[in-house]
Amino acid sequence: MGDDTRALGMLQAMAKMQDEHNTQVHPQWREQGYEYYRAIWVECAEMLDHYGWKWWKKQDPDLDQVKLELVDIWHFALSELMRADTLTDDVATQLSTVASANSDAEGFRHAIEELAESSLRTKSFELAPFVQAMAALPLPYDELFDLYIGKNILNRFRQDHGYKSGEYQKLWQGREDNEHLIEVLDKLSCSPEELPTKLYAELAERYPD
Repeated sequence: MGDDTRALGMLQAMAKMQDEHNTQVHPQWREQGYEYYRAIWVECAEMLDHYGWKWWKKQDPDLDQVKLELVDIWHFALSELMRADTLTDDVATQLSTVASANSDAEGFRHAIEELAESSLRTKSFELAPFVQAMAALPLPYDELFDLYIGKNILNRFRQDHGYKSGEYQKLWQGREDNEHLIEVLDKLSCSPEELPTKLYAELAERYPD
């Protein structure tokens, strides 16, 4: 399988999972007018808090959580692209240009601000600032894909356990569910096809009854 074909297959797999999740939240999600752009800029602010930006105190970046925040943004971005019918093959091509590189701390902060500014200005999603943020962190496409699968399954797990009704418990044994997700992903050794089922089962085993 060529690189372009593989990159496109990854994008199509994520789009399918995002559509399934959005449908779980609301069967007619495309017609509801949800402000995905607003979710994007709020996530940008949360990501900067995890990364650190305060000059008056020592802060160490929590890169696991920073990456998950960027993946959260990708959930909303995918939703906006699908709703606007602009999820083209070129999206996969642009995402696949991001490779592992040295982190650029101030460059990453500026990239996040540009992503937030873009979402507020357009009230939509522009791919270029997102790709720029991926490159500045860096978060290569393969890692974005793996973390997307993980977070999508966690989102599905949350919905199944009362996230929308307020019954869901986000803290398990004193830690947020995102932290458990990262730990489980690091521990699991399985094929991409097996990952969703095994990850869901591991989360269910940890979740408090």
